Amino acid sequence: MATRSEPESTPVIQSLRTLVTGLVDYAGLYPPAKLDMKAAAENYARYLRGEHAWMLGRFVCPASRLGELSEAAAAMMPGTFATSGYREHADATEPWTVSVVVDGTLESALDEIDRFNERHAEEDRGRAVADALEVKAPDAAFVDSALDKIPEDVYPFFEVPGLTPDENGDPRGIVAALSGETAAAKIRTGGVVPGAFPTAAQIAGFIAACDAADVPFKATAGLHHPVRAEFPLTYEPGCPRGVMHGFLNVFMAAALIRGTGLDAADAARVIGEMDPKAFRFTDADASWQDRVVSSTKLAAVREGFALSFGSCSFEEPVEDLQRLGLLRG
Repeated sequence: MATRSEPESTPVIQSLRTLVTGLVDYAGLYPPAKLDMKAAAENYARYLRGEHAWMLGRFVCPASRLGELSEAAAAMMPGTFATSGYREHADATEPWTVSVVVDGTLESALDEIDRFNERHAEEDRGRAVADALEVKAPDAAFVDSALDKIPEDVYPFFEVPGLTPDENGDPRGIVAALSGETAAAKIRTGGVVPGAFPTAAQIAGFIAACDAADVPFKATAGLHHPVRAEFPLTYEPGCPRGVMHGFLNVFMAAALIRGTGLDAADAARVIGEMDPKAFRFTDADASWQDRVVSSTKLAAVREGFALSFGSCSFEEPVEDLQRLGLLRG
C-alpha cells in the first residue's frame, strides 16, 4: 500500500518511522470526533502540508457522502486552479487517496466510487482517487460474492464481526475466504462504549489468523493512543472512561507474529502491555520486552501485512508520540 515520504528535516528513529509511516487513515467524520465534511477535509489538507504528513494515510469517507466530499474539498485537492484560494496545492502531484466505507448496498457504493473517480481524474476538479473500500462481512459467502463485483482498481477491506468481550466470533472463516485474493481483513478495535473493545486475546487471534492465511489487515476505532491505557471514550465532558488499545501494541504484535513467529498467547501480552517503556525503538530494530524485530522485517510487515488503522483524530497519535519522546515536538 502506498505511503507518504517523510521530510528529511524530521529526525525519527528508523524502526519507529518504519512502523508508523502512512499508518493513520484519517476518519474525522466518524465518532467520537464526528466533524462536518468541511472541517474534516480542511484538517486533512492541513495534515498533508504538515511536518508529520508522512504518518498520514487515506481520508475515510462513507460512500453516501462522496458527493459531499467533492463539493467541500475539490478546491483543497492537488491540481486545482489558482483562483480556488488554495494555490499551494496547484503544484502537488499526488492526488488525495480515499477509503470508502459502505453504508448502503455494495452496488450503490461502487457506483458512487465510479462517479467520484471520474470527476476527480480531471485537474481542474481537484485530483483524488477512491482506491479502497471497507465493508462489513457477515460471513465467508458474502466475501466470495463481493469479490466478484469489486473492480481490480479498488482494494477491499472486509470487516470481521463478533469480536467484543460479549461475543467470541471466529474470524478464521472470513479470513480464509480472503486467502489468495487481492483483499484484506479489517478488525474493529474499539468504540465509544467500553463493551465495543475486543479483548487482547481476540485481537491477537485475529492477527494470527491473518498471518496463517497470508491475508493483510487494517484496524479501526479506539486506537487514538500509542500505548494501551485508560482514557475518556469520547470528547464530551463527563463521558465514560475505559481502557483503550494502543496502536504501538497492536502493530508491534503484528510485527512480532509475522516477523518472528510469536504465538497468539504472547501476542496478547504485547497487546495488553500498559508500560510505554516496554517498547523500545532503535535504527536497527524495534522490541517489546525481550522480543525483537529488525527494521527490515518491520518494513516488510508494514508493506504487505499490517497496513493501517482508522482514527477520527490524527493529532492525538502525533501528540502522544511526542509526549513519549518518540517524535519531535
